[in-house]
Amino acid sequence: MKSNRHTKIVELITKYPITTQEELLEYLKAEGFDVTQSTVSRDIKKLRLSKSLDQNGKYRYQAPQTKQSASGNGFLNIVDSSIISVEYALNMVVVKTYAGMAQAVCAAIDSMDHDAIMGTIAGDDTIFIVCKSEESARAYSNEFSGYVQ
Repeated sequence: MKSNRHTKIVELITKYPITTQEELLEYLKAEGFDVTQSTVSRDIKKLRLSKSLDQNGKYRYQAPQTKQSASGNGFLNIVDSSIISVEYALNMVVVKTYAGMAQAVCAAIDSMDHDAIMGTIAGDDTIFIVCKSEESARAYSNEFSGYVQ
């Protein structure tokens, strides 16, 4: 249950400009999680979330952006339990996930700071990854094929 909640928190802060614990609590309740403000506070500490200034000049919660955060926050577990398929075409990789998990997996991929990746974009269950070359897309696709369920 806690793992699912943590995954949802990462997904929510990636998708929405959440600025307070109360906002996060409301989003979680809307997603069906029956939690208290103190639980949300503990989750924020456990996930090592911080507030950063966004492009609109407002502070919002964000996940750590270091290579260490990929394993330190269980992001690899999210990746491992969420990917359905990985394919590449030319310099693009398409990752299919279970419904609602693409944002969290994409955040995990972004946190890994892979040299071959130029950018990512995620929907509800699909992630598009633009790589520097077809060779790097193939290599990245092969690397993540090991996580396919």
